[in-house]
Amino acid sequence: MKQLLIILFSFLCIGAVSARKPIKTLLITGQNNHNWEVSHVVLKQILEESGRFAVDYAISPEKGADMSGFVLDFTPYQLVVLDYNGDAWPEETNRRFEEFVQNGGGVVVYHAADNAFPKWKAYNEICALGGWEGRNEDSGPYVYWQNDRLVKDSSAGQGGSHGKQHEYVLNRRDKDHPITKGLPLKWRHAKDELYDRMRGPGNIKDILYTAYSDPSTGGSGREEPLVFTVDYGKARIFHTMLGHAGPTPEENPAMQCTGFQVLLLRGAEWAATGKVTQKVPKDFPTETTTSLRSEYKEKGN
Repeated sequence: MKQLLIILFSFLCIGAVSARKPIKTLLITGQNNHNWEVSHVVLKQILEESGRFAVDYAISPEKGADMSGFVLDFTPYQLVVLDYNGDAWPEETNRRFEEFVQNGGGVVVYHAADNAFPKWKAYNEICALGGWEGRNEDSGPYVYWQNDRLVKDSSAGQGGSHGKQHEYVLNRRDKDHPITKGLPLKWRHAKDELYDRMRGPGNIKDILYTAYSDPSTGGSGREEPLVFTVDYGKARIFHTMLGHAGPTPEENPAMQCTGFQVLLLRGAEWAATGKVTQKVPKDFPTETTTSLRSEYKEKGN
């Protein structure tokens, strides 16, 4: 009997370890109109410090260089994190990425990655909303929050803008989604860009957080969707427009923000597994007070 209990205990321990095996993640970067040299290092650090992810890089050739060899293998991965806005990928990489997503692979669209590839139909559907790079009414409607619902506005105009960087309050719109469950209705984000006038296919599935783009900061005067999931077949896609990279990892408030890091981790875990096992930390920001993690991990860990 004692031997049987030992065997059973060992089996349960092995099962627990197996269940917590790090999520194999591919982070695509190497070109961006933003500071990818900082962002890709910080993203990897945030993800790996949690103990839930093992991150590999795919770093593209520099802008204008030969991209023909940038052919990626997505098959080892559960999750792809997009930190790229630059030259077109080879068609084979495009095909493989579409196949990965169509087969249910998890995707995190981070900040300026939604600026990329304005003419690639599937990519824009994977992002749901994008900006800049010539986007206009032909790219799809503006999408914003008004009267407790998402509005799709087909009026003409450029897609993508933002006012000056500033602190702002995020407003939760979905209390039951695994990513947002237990998080505050309102919390104050550290100094960051606030993307507005974004447009595209608009296939948002779950709107998680919005924020008011104040005209006094150069904003749209609308409540803008900044954090959401995307309706794209059986894929799980988490899109966050937060997290503009600073000049250095030490001077980087938008990514040092505890709220940004927690949402990234919860969104990434959900995209990869469909579940969120991470608890709401005690240092999460409040409606009136920001919270920074300068070392990109929960204090005490």
